[in-house]
Order: sequence, then C-alpha cells, then structure tokens
Amino acid sequence: MWNKPEKPVAIDPSQVVIGMYVWLNVSWDDHPFLCNRFKISDEKQVATIRSLPIQGKLFYHPEKSTATPAPFVAGVARDPSVVRTAEEEEVDAVLAAEIVRLNQEKRDRLQKHKDAAARADRAWEQAARVASDAMHAMGRAPKQAGEQFLNLSRSTASLISQGQEVLLHLLGDKEGEGAQFHALNVMTLSMLVGKIVGMEEDQLAELALGTLAHDIGKIRVPARILRAKNRAKHEEVFYREHGTYGIELARMSGVFGATAISVIADHHEYMDGSGWPNGKTSAGLAARITALVDRYDRLCSPESPDQEALLPSEALARLFKIESAKFDQRLLKILIRLLGVYPPGTLVKLSDDSLGLVVAPGKESLRPTVLIYSPDMEKREAPTIDLSQFDDLKIEEALRPASLPSDVLRWMNPRQRLSYFFSTEQTN
Repeated sequence: MWNKPEKPVAIDPSQVVIGMYVWLNVSWDDHPFLCNRFKISDEKQVATIRSLPIQGKLFYHPEKSTATPAPFVAGVARDPSVVRTAEEEEVDAVLAAEIVRLNQEKRDRLQKHKDAAARADRAWEQAARVASDAMHAMGRAPKQAGEQFLNLSRSTASLISQGQEVLLHLLGDKEGEGAQFHALNVMTLSMLVGKIVGMEEDQLAELALGTLAHDIGKIRVPARILRAKNRAKHEEVFYREHGTYGIELARMSGVFGATAISVIADHHEYMDGSGWPNGKTSAGLAARITALVDRYDRLCSPESPDQEALLPSEALARLFKIESAKFDQRLLKILIRLLGVYPPGTLVKLSDDSLGLVVAPGKESLRPTVLIYSPDMEKREAPTIDLSQFDDLKIEEALRPASLPSDVLRWMNPRQRLSYFFSTEQTN
C-alpha cells in the first residue's frame, strides 16, 4: 500500500489484466488515463494499455493489486512488418480514435478546473491586497479605509449574486501573515451561505462589509494577547473589547450600515446565550452567519500558534456534535452541505487506492474535486478530478496527515492555515 515499503515490478503490456494496480512511467500527456497510477477495472483499459508504446515503462504494484500478471505473450505489441487484416485495422482505428477522444476530454477537464482555480487565486490576491491595506489604514485614516472595504464588499457581492455558478476553491500556498487571511475566509464562506439563504445583492454587500471588518477592533489589542493560548482574566476582558473598538472605527469611517455594524458587534454571540459581549440569543441573520463561519475557520486556523488546528472534517464534526446549540441549525446544515462531508483541505484515499487532497466541494457532498497524488510530476501539473463525473471512483476514507509518509506529505503539503476563495460563471 501507499503507506508500506513497496517496489514496483516491471511487466510487459501483454501481462496486464483487470485488478492490477499499474504505473505508467511516462508523461501524463502520453496516455488517456486520468492518472499515471491506477487499478485496472475493465477490458477497455487493458486494450488501451496494450496499444500504447510503453515497453520498458510499465510497472505494477503487487500489494495494491487484486490480480497477478498474465503470462508473457510475445508479439502482443503491434509489429509494423506484419500485414494486418481489414478488420484488425478497423479495430485499431476505433481504439486509436477513442484514445484521442479520451486524451482531449482529460485535458479539457483539467484545463477547466485550472482556469477556475486561477480565477479564484487572482481574485484572492487582489482582495488580499485591498483588505490588508484597509486594515493597516483603519486606525489612522478610517474614512479612506472604509471606502476600500466598501468597494471590495460591493464588487464581491455583485460577482456572487450574479454568478450562475459559484465555486469554492482551496488556494495554493499563500506566503506571509496578516488578519486578511481570516477575514477573506470568513467573508467568502459567509457570502456563499448568504446566497443560499436567499440574500439579495445589497444584503450580501452589507454581509461582506461586516465580515471583512469583523475583527478590525483587534488593531487596538496587543499581539501577545491575541496570540495567547490561555489568557489571564484581565487579558480576556481586554480581548473581548475588540468588538466595541471595531464598532467605533466602523462608525468613524462613515460607510458601515446597521447590518455590517451588527456583524462586528455580535459575531461572538451564540444562540444558547453563551456568547459575548452581551449573551444575546437573537442576533440578526448576518451576525449568526458570521458567528458560525468565524468559529469554523478558527477551529481550522487558530489565532494562537500554540493551539492545535483541527482538520476541516473534524471542525465540522465538532460544530455539529458538540457546539450545535450555539448556532442557527439551518445555517449549520447549509455550511455542512456547502463544504461537503470532505471539506477542502481534507486528505483522502480513493477506491482505486490513489491518494488525494480535496480542493473544492463537489455538487454532491460525497464527491468533491480532488487533486491526485502524482509523485512523478509537479504538483501544479497533477490531475484534478471531479468525482461526481466518475461513478466507479469514490472516497474510501479521510486521512490524518500524521498517517502519511513524509515524502507523500511534502508533496501534498496540506496547510495548517487554509485559504479559500471563489470563482464564478456569469449569467447571460
């Protein structure tokens, strides 16, 4: 298995049978399959492999296979000196055409996902610059910073409300530190939840504005208090003032409406009365959405470097099983449905023994989009598969990073700090 020492065994194409886990040691572009490593599931795959020029480049993994190689048969590969019958030529032509079609289909699928992911990445970079600049300017020039927040929230709300399809993506590694990482995550997930519950564009813009600035009051709280795993009583009191400080700054900017202000004021209020600063049990919809999403993101990416981060699936499980009384049950179900059983950032093992990293929720909760572990190629070139398009491929289990060998983990590189953003397909 992937977590056991194993040496692949070289085989001839004539020895390929259903049930063998094979490795095609060629470029991803030189074959029509989604991955270079996979378990053979039907005779069409057998015929395709035998038609490829891969002598000396075909291997199989005994421990991952449920079948052993067939006896070697000389001459299975096509010999150009042998005259073919018309029927054989027709069969070859049909198979060749099918391989060309599958290759193009494979490339088109990968390019479509890469394009959407690239749009999300570029949009995040731009939003992160604006959010970071506004956060740094809020204390000295609140009106200017407020305008930056307002413009970003309106443009984002316009995209999400008008997008025919809005796709959430787990982004690549993002360097640097800053409050914009958490703010953009909360804004993104909150707006997707808001769209599902039926918020109009102006309501989404207010939600975006509030979530972008929900922690802005923390610029008045010392970093050592913010990053402390355990705070003294007086430090906790100071920390909990960040909502009040945030409201003051927001009002000074002159651009925050009542809904956005309520998000800043009430994003730590819980429906069971256990929240703060006032123990409210009936915060507004925007604040309830933000409280839920803020808690989810903090479970995955704690403020303190000394606090253990939960896996995305563990964070959702905790919200559902342990903390559900704190949150609006309808919103919690929407968030779980939005992120799926295997949220972005989850390491998984597939039914063909492949490993993958979930990079986007799918249209079906159990079938997200997965980046396939492909050690023989660079990560940015590795195949990305939407499992909803493949009936015979599914996730068997989620994996803890500690269960993977170090070389696999380095390639996968699941981050402690997750960064999400979205891409959209515009309506006509």
